[in-house]
Amino acid sequence: MRLTAGTFAGCGTSVGVGAGVLVLTTSLDVAVVVGVVSGGVGVLTHAAASSVAATAIADRRAPSPLLTRRASRLTRIRVSLVSTLARADLFWSTERVASASGDPRVRLIDCRFSFDEDMRSRYLEGHVPGAVYLSWAEDLSAPAPPSGHPRWMLQGGAAFARTMARFGIGDDTMVVGYDSEGGHHAARLWLALRRFGHDRMAVMEGGIQKWIAEGRPLESGSRSVEAPAIFTPRPREGVVASKEEVLAAVRSGDPWLLDVRRDSEFTGVEKRAARGGHIPGAVNILWKDALNDDWTLRDADELEEFYTNAGFGPETSTITYCQAGVRAAFTHLVLTALGHDQVRTYDGSWEEWGNDPALPIITGRS
Repeated sequence: MRLTAGTFAGCGTSVGVGAGVLVLTTSLDVAVVVGVVSGGVGVLTHAAASSVAATAIADRRAPSPLLTRRASRLTRIRVSLVSTLARADLFWSTERVASASGDPRVRLIDCRFSFDEDMRSRYLEGHVPGAVYLSWAEDLSAPAPPSGHPRWMLQGGAAFARTMARFGIGDDTMVVGYDSEGGHHAARLWLALRRFGHDRMAVMEGGIQKWIAEGRPLESGSRSVEAPAIFTPRPREGVVASKEEVLAAVRSGDPWLLDVRRDSEFTGVEKRAARGGHIPGAVNILWKDALNDDWTLRDADELEEFYTNAGFGPETSTITYCQAGVRAAFTHLVLTALGHDQVRTYDGSWEEWGNDPALPIITGRS
């Protein structure tokens, strides 16, 4: 017996299970394939938004009713359902990205970035076919003020509209971004689009590493945009927070302040501004702890428990921050994907707060 890819609404990537009789059952957003040989069981779990599924082929013979009933009993006894994201549309699988290749309504954006390396050269060496390169620091950031800080604030509406037009992103474009660090650089683009009223963006889960590991094709050289698009900025409140709003949160204790930097940054041991430390009242949760070792997202239930244990509840209003609003944008994206809407990102983040001597700070882990 073998398991082959096919088409089945509501399922995602499939994996093979043991030989014998396969029974495919679905329950909401979960697909389960059970192989019965000496009691063996296999399970498939997928986001509801995925588009690839499984077809069982068993020597062209249908399974007997007896074995089908046995498989059904094993399913009830031994298969535990794995939860999916409330907003699974915010993360696309590599399969879904591959299936959208060549679709003129989809714009693929390579968002790889590093302060220590020119990631544009990595893009030129090889990228997902059809993707154009975007640097959040160069392409999405407003010029720094005369004082020099804060740097890397999001562009205003008019400038951002010109940037999106240059990248071929229009009002109806579906944007899919990826990078090499779990999606947190791509999340800065997601935040900017959300800020200006464009909700048609997803991040490719697992990034370029997953794409390459699966043996998918790469394209070298630069990919240009054939024709500019028309992007209409529609500024939306409740997406980014200002310095004044964060200061009000410090005084009132609401919203919850979530610092997603490294522990060394939070305590002030690592100083990336004039002052080190953190905003009073902030809780420290490393952004990367939302990911598995292979840069894919942890299970939704795990993530909910993870944030709940740190003090985040279903009705909690939250402001995320980091150094420049990039890692914070990723945590914002994850919380939104989990179904939490009362989340904002402090756009200035520590780049603004740590360089303003009038603002309060705390060092250490208090």
